[in-house]
Amino acid sequence: MKTHRPRMRRRARAQRRNPTQTEGRLWRRLRAKKLGAKFRRQHVLAPYIVDFYCPSASLAVEVDGPWHDPTLDARRDEEIARRHGVSTLRFTVLNVEHHIDDVLASIRVAIASAS
Repeated sequence: MKTHRPRMRRRARAQRRNPTQTEGRLWRRLRAKKLGAKFRRQHVLAPYIVDFYCPSASLAVEVDGPWHDPTLDARRDEEIARRHGVSTLRFTVLNVEHHIDDVLASIRVAIASAS
């Protein structure tokens, strides 16, 4: 597992440099503790990279496009929870684009319930 970490970190760094438009939009609303908690983007939770991670709430936030497979994503979320104790919130690209205030409210609730 540890042998993959440098490669994963490079990949995460590349993804941070080239976010999707939707990820960039959500990041502008999450960064600088705007929801009262620190978030990291494209964070490694080996063997995965999550879109956004809030360490204080042990919360991952994922933005899912049409290419995502819900069955694979569910297995991935279960593995992240088992290995790292991190819960995952998933939002579609359309939800982030058209209902960002609702997305942010859901994230706030998850942060508050983790405290």
